[in-house]
Order: sequence, then structure tokens, then C-alpha cells
Amino acid sequence: MMLQINNLKVDFSTPRGILKAVRGITFNLSEGEFLGIVGESGSGKSVTAASIMKLIPTNGLIKGEVLMNGKNPFTMSTQELLSFRGSEIAMIFQEPGRSFDPIYNIRKTFFETFKAHDPAINEDESEARAIKLLQEVHLPHPEDRLGNFPHQFSGGQLQRIMIALALASNPKLLIADEPTTALDVTIQAEIVELLKELKRKRKLAVIFITHDIELVSRLADRILVMYSGLVMEDNKASTILKKTHHPYTLGLINSLPTFGNHYSTHKLVSIPGNIPDPVLPGKGCPFAPRCRMVKSECSMELPALNREDGAYRCIIKGPKVNTENG
Repeated sequence: MMLQINNLKVDFSTPRGILKAVRGITFNLSEGEFLGIVGESGSGKSVTAASIMKLIPTNGLIKGEVLMNGKNPFTMSTQELLSFRGSEIAMIFQEPGRSFDPIYNIRKTFFETFKAHDPAINEDESEARAIKLLQEVHLPHPEDRLGNFPHQFSGGQLQRIMIALALASNPKLLIADEPTTALDVTIQAEIVELLKELKRKRKLAVIFITHDIELVSRLADRILVMYSGLVMEDNKASTILKKTHHPYTLGLINSLPTFGNHYSTHKLVSIPGNIPDPVLPGKGCPFAPRCRMVKSECSMELPALNREDGAYRCIIKGPKVNTENG
């Protein structure tokens, strides 16, 4: 396995107490694999991704183990960590306009990025490499755009530039944290196709974080469903929409709009209630207060992961049937 996550926990100290953002998750990622991580806001998706690179605020505490080709970022020195980020794992973020320094043009942004991993690089070499990367992500006329500043690009163009910067040091794993947020539907589709192309050409492993389980099911080899800082389901993308084992996953599927159906004949079903307070998560299944299939035992203790068919955290055995939309 290229990436191994073992019992990862992330807590944050807050005025209200200890906020348990990630509560002990374990998963592996193979070389070249495309993993989708889905769940509502507050489920722990982005914190999990940031923790892999040790990119959390100072009030955060990480426990557990992350191994990337045998290297543990949690035990690295500052210099080792700076080298690890970018060369082993790179990350692209949602809302790309907030990820750039507005006083740096794109030429300088690339030069600073290259220099962090190759101090001997000169400006001409940097420019040639930047143009090649920008061509790879299909930014039109990159040689004419290096002198432009972030505000002179559209959101979709900035996301392409962000992807090019992430690829600057040839990482083996690319983490995409909701990379299509704040982009219109057409541009979203282009960015998704670009990531698929780069994965194939570069043999990249990809972790794709999103709210959209249908979107990621068309991209990923495997899907991890998170809720309240826990893995609720882990299964092949080819089967998870047809044969889900967790009521929460079923709730996400039922809440998807279906193209061609009119609201007057097909009701859009939402999941009632809200996610649990991460400061006071409770002892039972965190989804129990919102679950349509809840039993009295669900509130007694946290279910273990059942590994009979994929992995799912539910006391109700077997696949769940979509009864809401037929």
C-alpha cells in the first residue's frame, strides 16, 4: 500500500471544550487508486486530508499514524516536512481565488514553488517548466499569461493553475479538497475531466473530497463515506450506489436530484436534523437521531465496522433498499 492511515484522530481545543473532528479512521490507498471521500459539511473530510500533510492549526492535536511509502509526516522535522509536501503529496483547495497571493504574478508564484524544492533553479528554467505544466492543464496561451496576477483569471483558470502548481514537484498522491466548489457546472465538468486525464497520464493516486456522491461514483475506484468524524461506509464505487449498506449513504443518494424529473412528481428527499455536536458526540451511532431505520440498540454504543461486504458501521445487516424514489 502506498498510503496507510491507522486510527487517525484529530482533536481541537476550543473554549467549549475538546472538539473531536476525526474520531479514529483507518483506510489504505494503493498506487494509482482514485478514492472519493464524501459526507456533509462537518463530517471530517477536509480535516482528514489536511492531517495527512500535517496542515492543521496550532490548537489541533493529531493522534494515530500516517505512512506514505513508509514515511510518517508526524515524526518529521520541519525541513523534512517541507520537502515531503509537494514531492510526495500535493493538495489543491476549494475556492482557488483565496489560495493565491494577490501581489504575486503567476511567474513569481511558480518560481517560488519550484525554488522551495530546487534552490538552484533560475528564472528561465522556472518559466520553461511553468509553461509546460500550464500546457498540461490546458490553460490557453500560458506563455502570454505568466505576467498576469490572480485577479486577471477566471475561477476555472485559477483552479487549473493551482493544479499545475500542485504537480510542480511530481507528487505521487494528489488530494483534491472540493476542487469544483464555487465553479459553474460546465467548468466543474472540465476540471473533473482534467483530473481524470492527469491520473491516467501520470499514474497519480487521487483523494477527491466532495459532497456529491453521484459525481465521485463516476470518478473513483472506491468511496469512503464519512459522518461525525467516522467512516460509515467503505466500498467500491461501482457498487455503492446500487448496494449501499449504511442508512446515511442511502440518505445521501436519496437526496440527489434526478435529471428530467419534475418537482411536482418527484420529491427531493432531505436528511432530517443536523450532524451531532463534535464537542459532545455521544456514545451511540452518531447518525441514530436522524436515521429512518433506527433501533433502540443504536443509541447504546458505537457500532464496529462490519466487513462482510465492503465495510459499514451499522448493526442492521445487509444492503439498504432505496424506498424513497423507487
